[in-house]
Amino acid sequence: MPFSQHGNRTFTAISVDKNAPAASGVYGLADARQWIYVGETSNIHAELRRLLERPGPDLQAYRPSGFTFELCPQELRRGRQIQLIDELGPVGNRPMH
Repeated sequence: MPFSQHGNRTFTAISVDKNAPAASGVYGLADARQWIYVGETSNIHAELRRLLERPGPDLQAYRPSGFTFELCPQELRRGRQIQLIDELGPVGNRPMH
């Protein structure tokens, strides 16, 4: 099942500050053609801001233009991340198992 309440938002500081909660969950980064990365974190807002300010090599190479997220308690985040990676096949995630 893809992200619940999937809503693609622009991956900019203004949009992250306006739309991303400082809460536990999973997030996805994409461009118009493909999913780039799916991650999990205790603070979606802080993690997305960090990725904007200091993108790793995959994000520099693929340059995501949008993000989405799903709130998820800490004990379920990793499993949900793996499920989304298996389903969406983001180019920046290596196989998790």
